[in-house]
Amino acid sequence: MQTRAVRLYGKKDLRLESFELPAIQEDEILVQVVTDSICMSTYKAAILGPDHKRVPNDVDQQPIIVGHEMAGNIVEVGAKWQHQFKPGEKFALQPALNYKGSMDSPGYSYRYCGGAATYVIMPQEVMELGCLLKYDGDAYYDASLAEPMSCIIGAFHASYHTSMGSYEHRMGIVEGGKLALLAAAGPMGLGAIDYVLHADRRPGLIVVTDVDEARLARAAAIFPPEEVRQKGIELVFVNTSKLDDVPGYLKALTGGSGFDDVHVYAPVRAVVEQADQILGRDGCLNFFAGPTDTAFSGLINYYNVHYNAAHVMGTTGGNTQDMIESLRLTEQKRINPAVMVTHIGGLNCVAEATLKLPEIPGGKKLIYSGIDMELTAIDDFAVQGQTNPHFAKLAEITARHKGLWSAEAEHYLLEYWGK
Repeated sequence: MQTRAVRLYGKKDLRLESFELPAIQEDEILVQVVTDSICMSTYKAAILGPDHKRVPNDVDQQPIIVGHEMAGNIVEVGAKWQHQFKPGEKFALQPALNYKGSMDSPGYSYRYCGGAATYVIMPQEVMELGCLLKYDGDAYYDASLAEPMSCIIGAFHASYHTSMGSYEHRMGIVEGGKLALLAAAGPMGLGAIDYVLHADRRPGLIVVTDVDEARLARAAAIFPPEEVRQKGIELVFVNTSKLDDVPGYLKALTGGSGFDDVHVYAPVRAVVEQADQILGRDGCLNFFAGPTDTAFSGLINYYNVHYNAAHVMGTTGGNTQDMIESLRLTEQKRINPAVMVTHIGGLNCVAEATLKLPEIPGGKKLIYSGIDMELTAIDDFAVQGQTNPHFAKLAEITARHKGLWSAEAEHYLLEYWGK
């Protein structure tokens, strides 16, 4: 099987190449990748090369395929798995394998398995660990984005609370409680808002902060507070760059009691310290944002840790159950992962977009592996449509969906792009 893929050869060395895949073994599965979204973790792997913990030392001789937020179709199934999977079924991938203590993972460690490709081979450990997940939804991008959504979901499940005199931890955010999402008008923050508004356990107050007015305005357009209020939830957006006393202002929104749950979506010392200062009694702070600085630190009030039962924790990634929850909620149309997406592109733009990811504004960059298309912001579709009728049609479609990517847009792209 001929495949076309973006492979990593070393630090900042990504190459788009065509090559032959070997025939699958009886314990492997051949899949067609339809969508893959670019993750900041892939950028880190591309920058570090073999210095990354998941990237092999001999990557210069045995290059790996990048990308791990993938979805597509099963093409051929080895004999070992034919009782469980069938050609033609849609799939999503949970890439956090943790197989027998190894850190190897699709998109970082495998020669023939990564999302930035047209066809790849799933190694047997993916199926053995239950990480090749069936998907019955309408759009491939929903399944592709189930991986970042699972990270968000995992953070909400990992939050915990206690009762005085008891060592039992009550897992999850406080039902009907007060939740703050700090630096959360970016892609992961928007995904968090969407999830917590539609999950089984919901707070009564959600305060979302950021310093970018345009991002806050987009978030408010996607999640109008007046509509959310009809569900019995108070949603407040706050631009903290305009405040002299951020902790004081935010805490006042709770009536002075502080927040039950605070999630931090940016590795910024001031934001982390604000999070600590607005916790209420038995409040749980989840430091969600992964810093690249190994010495990153901030002040914590240990008096409150001791006497006010303040909890500080962090999560990275989600587990398979979190991803299954994301897929089911998406299939039921209870959540819309498209709120995270701001750019669309083809396989030809992956290498450059990955290496420049921190410089490209907006949210998730969604890639369709079977096409060539320059990375394009959804907001620019109308302008591009003046010379390209396909962009004009995509602009028309996204306008009907609050400016968001959609199943309708995906169907049009897959059927007509390049024709």
